[in-house]
Amino acid sequence: MATRRDRLKKLVEVQEQLKALHETRRAGFLADAAAAQQDAEALARRFDAEDSLAALFPELYHNRIAGALKRREESLQNARAEAGLVATATARANMVERAYKAARADDERQRGDRERLDIIEQARRKD
Repeated sequence: MATRRDRLKKLVEVQEQLKALHETRRAGFLADAAAAQQDAEALARRFDAEDSLAALFPELYHNRIAGALKRREESLQNARAEAGLVATATARANMVERAYKAARADDERQRGDRERLDIIEQARRKD
C-alpha cells in the first residue's frame, strides 16, 4: 500500500508534467502567432512591390493578409489562455510540493520517534 508521501510524490511529478505541457503549448501558440505575423508582413511587402500582381488581384492579397492577422490574434488568444493554465498548474504544483514536504518531514519525525522509543526500550531491557 502506498503511503501518503508516495502518493504526493507521484502527484508532484504529474503536476510538473502538466505545467510543462501548458508551457509547451503556450510556446507553440506564440510561435504560431509570430509566424502568422511574418506571413502578413511578407504579403504586405509583396502587395507593395512594383512587380506585384496586386493590381490584378487586390482582393486576394487583402483576404490573405486579413487571414494571417486573424490567425495571429487567435494564436495570441490561445497563448493567453495557456498562460492562465500555466499559472494554475504552477499554483497546484507548489501546493502539492508543500504537502509532500510536510508529509516527508512528518514521516522523518515519526521514524525518529520510533528509533528513540526503540533505544529506550532496549535500555529498559538491559536494566
